[in-house]
Amino acid sequence: MAGASLLALLDDIAALLDDIAVLSKVAAKKTAGVLGDDLAVNAEQVSGVRAERELPVVWAVAKGSLLNKVILVPLALLMSLYAPWLITPVLMLGGTYLCFEGAEKLHEWLAHHPKNTTSSDRVNQLRLSKDDLLALERTKI
Repeated sequence: MAGASLLALLDDIAALLDDIAVLSKVAAKKTAGVLGDDLAVNAEQVSGVRAERELPVVWAVAKGSLLNKVILVPLALLMSLYAPWLITPVLMLGGTYLCFEGAEKLHEWLAHHPKNTTSSDRVNQLRLSKDDLLALERTKI
């Protein structure tokens, strides 16, 4: 009798550990999606930048990304702990905002479609003063 109850207990523990592994896999996928979101941003920010300016740009983007993670990850964990019903509406609001941004970009491209200007054209327009060049670099970031 004691042997059967021990086996039942071990079976329950194994089932619990299996459930934990499955939920950890789902959480890891969601976290990877949040953390990997900045990779495309980093690649876009660095394009068209000279080699000596590349590392400061990547560093500035990484600092901003880290600050976002320091704020968003604990907030998301607290929200999932205390108000899990709030996650779906927040995600829907975020998706709506992304749709708005995409529609705005399309409208800007279709309606205005200005002549193509590169960053070197903009630098030439600013007459290369130190303050203006620094401001241009900050707008890239």
